[in-house]
Amino acid sequence: MTIMKRMIPALAALLLATAAHGAQPQERLLSPDGRLQMTFTLSPTGTPRYALDYDGRQVILPSDLGFELRGDLNVSKIEIEQGVIRKRDEHPSVSLHDDFELTDNRRSSLDETWQPVWGEEAEIRNHYNELEVDLRQRGTGRPMSVRFRLYDDGLGFRYEFPAMRGFEYFIIKEELTQFAMAGDHKAFWIPGDYDTQEYEYTESRLSEIPALLPSALTSNPYHTPYSVNAVQTSLQMRTDDGLYINLHEAALVDYPCMHLEIDPERLVFTASLTPDASGWKGTMQTPRHTPWRTIQVADDACGILASRLVLNLNDPCAYEDTSWIHPVKYVGVWWEMISGKGSWAYTEDVTSVRPGKTDYTACRPSPRHSANTANVRRYIDFAAEHGFDEVLVEGWNIGWEDWELFNKEEVFDFVTPYPDFDLPALSEYARSKGVRLMMHHETSSAVRNYERQMDRAYDLMERHGYDAVKSGYVGSIFPRGEHHYGQWMNNHYLYAIRKAAEHKIMVNAHEAVRPTGLCRTYPNMIGNESAKGTEYQAFGGIRPHHVTILPFTRLNGGPMDYTPGIFVMRMAEFSPANPSCVNATIANQLALYLTMYSPLQMAADLPEHYLRYPDAFQFIKDVAADWRRSRYLAAEPGDYIVVARQAKQSGQWSAAGVTDENARTLDVSLDFLEKGRKYEATIYADAPDAHYRTNPQAYTVTRRKVDSRTRLKMYLAPGGGFAISFRELE
Repeated sequence: MTIMKRMIPALAALLLATAAHGAQPQERLLSPDGRLQMTFTLSPTGTPRYALDYDGRQVILPSDLGFELRGDLNVSKIEIEQGVIRKRDEHPSVSLHDDFELTDNRRSSLDETWQPVWGEEAEIRNHYNELEVDLRQRGTGRPMSVRFRLYDDGLGFRYEFPAMRGFEYFIIKEELTQFAMAGDHKAFWIPGDYDTQEYEYTESRLSEIPALLPSALTSNPYHTPYSVNAVQTSLQMRTDDGLYINLHEAALVDYPCMHLEIDPERLVFTASLTPDASGWKGTMQTPRHTPWRTIQVADDACGILASRLVLNLNDPCAYEDTSWIHPVKYVGVWWEMISGKGSWAYTEDVTSVRPGKTDYTACRPSPRHSANTANVRRYIDFAAEHGFDEVLVEGWNIGWEDWELFNKEEVFDFVTPYPDFDLPALSEYARSKGVRLMMHHETSSAVRNYERQMDRAYDLMERHGYDAVKSGYVGSIFPRGEHHYGQWMNNHYLYAIRKAAEHKIMVNAHEAVRPTGLCRTYPNMIGNESAKGTEYQAFGGIRPHHVTILPFTRLNGGPMDYTPGIFVMRMAEFSPANPSCVNATIANQLALYLTMYSPLQMAADLPEHYLRYPDAFQFIKDVAADWRRSRYLAAEPGDYIVVARQAKQSGQWSAAGVTDENARTLDVSLDFLEKGRKYEATIYADAPDAHYRTNPQAYTVTRRKVDSRTRLKMYLAPGGGFAISFRELE
């Protein structure tokens, strides 16, 4: 009788799930705190489905799982029409979407704490309940498992394919994973694109995406948008009843990057994988598993920012020794080229070069070539004087005269400097000053060219004391037909990370696939760009709301090398031909060092510009790059973000906030400070008349004594922000 009494509530719950979801119940999974519930079912036709609820509210309605595969290669048909021979290969589709039966399930739980090499916290809790469902397709006997991990902050699931004779290899035609939304939520999105993430965000209802997407596209020769219904992950949403939902993926390895394609009538997203050069969506050899599909849920926007679900779904660190991996604060010979003041190219005498054949010694050096020995020494001196670790130098190596737009395979040489760049002498000079040079490898997406030279390039770095490289993938992928976010390129990015680790080198890849938490496994992946960054402020500007959205989206999978710290906002002041302006105040630029988390922190502006504003520059010099604890105090995507962080080494706290184009006053509690202690707060704030368009350099620096009971009324100007450093008093 007792057993029956215990079973009745469970049975009732299952019957309710059946009524709600319209399918035969199979399995339920609860998060550790019991607020999230995932329900797995099979439809009457044997299609796997899942649903997700939060505190009884629907997050994901019953959504299909599965794949459509390319069938076996049939005998090629040769057709001759008017003397032209055509070969037609038939690939009939094969469903891995229905006709399944449940053969087994397994449950487990894990509660552990792990220590990242660098990060927003010194320790991260990994706590989940897991359900693995084993399926078999009745007609074919093909096995497929779905592994669900439910955390307090969301759900991760992936497909797993065990080894089976006759099913060793298959090619994905389409992944059919669905995310059926429970309402017409507000979304923060960029267009689906196989080759770039460098878009500004659009805020709209889900149903409005197809109509608005054409106007969200920007002109770029390397863009590959493909559908008015497609958007990219990480996709941030807000429901009308106050839930925050984020869709992304974790542990993207040997698989195409996932986009999302919406049915605007049904409000159902379907996974849309980046195709290869042949149009297929993934080549698989069993046993294999896919990346995790992730759904983060919170009833406060700060919960999304604080979530570590994506990191937790990645494997532990692959390296036994991580002593060579460390955060980096750096300056660089970069902004003067981005702004148009200088140039990457050594000479203007030639417009067509061949590495190893063009005689640069016979060419006149351009007075605009920034990566020359004297200029780099100036940056080294500045870095040493102000406590920066490294100096990035772009434009040091041969090949920049005709590197873009021409689809050259042999475009750059990664070991041969220009005649005016004395690599050995500069490396030694930097070493004598306690500074390192940071390498730059722009590949122009000629990937085979880069891989052929990679060992020699890393050897060169080792010999001369470089321990970090910024790589770039501007341009169309060579080999032709591949995309930046396809399986082939994703394998290349990881190959470069692993190869760099052999040489104890950290990698900051620009224009690569958006991060999916792999920095947990490979912590020498110290940063990525993979979104519209500060450089676009010199290309016409970026709307202020951009930096209030990126921490919810792009930064969900790992840190971004956003390159903040611009103090002189009007490019024409030092680059007369450039009419662009940075759409931010100085206080906003300071705040980004905290709100845009990265262990790779660049002070991007010219040295002479920092010397104009030494009191504001002091915050950049003081702020840490590695943290013991982080607390998100207030946030609303597209509007504002406020965060406080405690430095890992010193234990000192810092806090900062940014806003969009709207001025606002925020009530900031300092309850994160240790109770009973007194602190001196140095507050960098927008002046009352500051405005990103009309008065961006108006700021104030004040000091006051505070403690954990203090509340600060912080005014943020349009496009503005604030930053605070705390010093504990004796």
